[in-house]
Amino acid sequence: MGRFLVAASALLAVAGSLAARPAGPHPLPEQLADTGGGTQLITAEAPVADSTTGTVTWWDRRGGGWVAAGSAPARFGANGLAEGTTRTQGTNTTPTGLYDLPYAFGTGAAPPGTRSPYRRIGGDSWWCQDNASAAYNRWVEPRPADCRAEESEHLVSYAAQYARALVIGFNYHRPVRGRGAGIFLHVDGRGATAGCVSVPAAAMDRILAWADPARRPHIAVGTASGPTAITRY
Repeated sequence: MGRFLVAASALLAVAGSLAARPAGPHPLPEQLADTGGGTQLITAEAPVADSTTGTVTWWDRRGGGWVAAGSAPARFGANGLAEGTTRTQGTNTTPTGLYDLPYAFGTGAAPPGTRSPYRRIGGDSWWCQDNASAAYNRWVEPRPADCRAEESEHLVSYAAQYARALVIGFNYHRPVRGRGAGIFLHVDGRGATAGCVSVPAAAMDRILAWADPARRPHIAVGTASGPTAITRY
């Protein structure tokens, strides 16, 4: 009888110890204020606001929870990250916030499995970043007269970075002049970006094969903590 009581006490102690342990961390999407309402999400997280590197993870919502489908090292703006609602154009910062992914584009044909609307870059393809232009923060082809070349990106000039890319819907649907234009998720270049998020080429291919417009994918960009914490968006 005594041995039974000792064993029972030991089991209760183990059970109490297990119950006292904190539950494992919730997946990052479950910590966000908003995920865009769809069942696919990309998170682009940097350690702190002046970081130029971090992690991109793409997630699927299954059975009421979020499951990581893949992850890759990421690069951010040369001057780190900045709050998207107050960012200033030309600061080489990546805007934080939650955004949709309107369409994909690239220098070649769409990679196998791509379901997002896809535009192929040609010699006359530009992204207008001229604040004085009616086409501000839009793909133009050819470049209109009111969109100065020196204030825009000739997309074909970035063959490595724009081999494959997704438009990030920052300042896109109702553009605010001076806020910024041409923010994409694209293939890595030689270093930090001018404000975009970049990943290795193989990861970009995987993301394009994974993204399904019917599942309303979004991207959340932010830091691990602080005023630009990714969990705020």
